[in-house]
Amino acid sequence: MMIKEAEKKITVSKALAPRKVITAKRGRRKVIRAKRHEPKASAIGLLKKKKYISEIDKDDVNNILAGVEYVEDLYKFYKLEEISSPIGDYMDQQTEIDVHRRLALVEWLIGVHPPKVKILVPSLVKGPIRDLFLAVHIVDRYLELNLVALKDLLLLGLSVMLIAGKYEEDYPPAVEEYVTISFGRYNREQILGMEKLILEDLGWSLTVPTTYHFLVRFIKAAGADNEMENLVFFMAEVGLMQYEITRYCPSMFAASAIYAAKLHLKMTPVWNETLEFHTGYSEPEVTECAQKLLSFHSEAVDHHRIAYWSYMSRARTMQLYYNQGI
Repeated sequence: MMIKEAEKKITVSKALAPRKVITAKRGRRKVIRAKRHEPKASAIGLLKKKKYISEIDKDDVNNILAGVEYVEDLYKFYKLEEISSPIGDYMDQQTEIDVHRRLALVEWLIGVHPPKVKILVPSLVKGPIRDLFLAVHIVDRYLELNLVALKDLLLLGLSVMLIAGKYEEDYPPAVEEYVTISFGRYNREQILGMEKLILEDLGWSLTVPTTYHFLVRFIKAAGADNEMENLVFFMAEVGLMQYEITRYCPSMFAASAIYAAKLHLKMTPVWNETLEFHTGYSEPEVTECAQKLLSFHSEAVDHHRIAYWSYMSRARTMQLYYNQGI
């Protein structure tokens, strides 16, 4: 009986042990992950709501599109899903791509995204941002699984934009628009071929909670005005460019962007019970990532001041169109 128990313990230990990265053909790498421990209750939104927690959905009770009845359950599910599919530390495995090349790619994605800005469509006030976050997520997942040559990095960027646009937008840009963006460097067949390769390697699995999903909820919990909301999204876009931010799960990244924006705007209190309940994080838990975002934000404004004010101006203009119902 004791021998059987010992064998059982050894089997369980092997199942939980980290597994090695297996190198596949044509430079692709298949990452097999070890079983992860269950997160604590606060991280997945299982805290009991207290009386002093603000009812952030009370104004949407009659809005059937808001899904007030199940929105909290939905975000509990998002928290569980994000933990089951994290981005690993893949950069050391790449031979031609480094953190600076990744930063340049994401910065380029932000700059050219979307290919055709339909500013008069109210749904695009935040619509294009949504598929940007998905595009960057796909980039990281693909780089985690594959060795990518530097000459193919732009092709990867074009193809992930195409995929994210098809997934998130009602009227995604045509492939020809991405050909134009590349200045003819890549043709239609090359972009579609890379698209197919990406989807096959990811197992056609694109339904994942990105930082955007948490941002919209946490912004609501923060009671943010237009200025704060624009700053939060700018903080998040700056964070997207930084490889070291990939080690934070999307909900932590989103909560930290809220905290960083409130610190920058000198808003008090910076954190409260409502934010802690809806994000699942206490103030000390978000401080580290938030400080990184503030540092990245400071550098971005210093080195790209024109781009920063262009972003803020564009955000205000789009909000104006939205408020006027155009």
